Amino acid sequence: MINLPAELGAEELNLGYADRTIVKGLCVELPAGKVTMIVGANACGKSTLLRGLARLLKPGSGHVTLDGKDIHRLPSRQVARRLGILPQTPTAPEGITVAELVGRGRSPHQGWFRQWTAADDDAVATALMVTGSQDLAERTVDELSGGQRQRVWIAMALAQQTDILLLDEPTTYLDLAHQVEVLELLTELNRSRGTTIAIVLHDLNLAARYGEHLIAMKNGRIVAAGVPGEVVTAGMVRDVFGMESVIIHDPVAGTPMVVPVGGRGRAQLPETVQAAEVA
Repeated sequence: MINLPAELGAEELNLGYADRTIVKGLCVELPAGKVTMIVGANACGKSTLLRGLARLLKPGSGHVTLDGKDIHRLPSRQVARRLGILPQTPTAPEGITVAELVGRGRSPHQGWFRQWTAADDDAVATALMVTGSQDLAERTVDELSGGQRQRVWIAMALAQQTDILLLDEPTTYLDLAHQVEVLELLTELNRSRGTTIAIVLHDLNLAARYGEHLIAMKNGRIVAAGVPGEVVTAGMVRDVFGMESVIIHDPVAGTPMVVPVGGRGRAQLPETVQAAEVA
């Protein structure tokens, strides 16, 4: 059953730390029920934006809205039932098992009159299964490899079963095969449940392949937003990443694929390809 897509956005948002502003006057709306990829060079404000949208960072000015309401005026438990986040470097209590950690994703659904139920068991079991972590359930998080640990954190986020899911570099520590598996998993979650998903990703080609909406950031501002086929151009890559490139079609997905051009690469490019570069 697909739920009514949740809406999350921000207006004139300023975010920062101490006296340093990172995100400046930003207006953004995550398309409800779609997968949005946020890309940009290091330290451009991607993670800061995600923290602001998740109510982990209070705005210096402007506001974040969840379903049209100021997110900072909503009860914490209500927000946690609607919105889940996987930060870039999560930490787990020492000695906690995988099953216990994933089970913590169900905490927003608990309360004085609602204790653990069979539905919670099913949610945890499903999250472990779809992330390939069921064999790790009784092991402690401390003894896992980086890739195993990342899959377990994703399982905890999935167990929360929110309408909006924000993930900051969820493919960190994963090899290429597991990166693709995770992104396939998240896009299937979007298709089957209508979950609104936003992902900060460094790999521009994977972002273009799996994102329906792409946001490119530079110096705390959005410089381009839209469908990947319109956003990913040689000009955008040059502006945002400071890199010359040629954009071709992904032979599998048909989405834009960025081919970097270094000094040696440019010398070897056929004239027809050089002429096709987007100014």
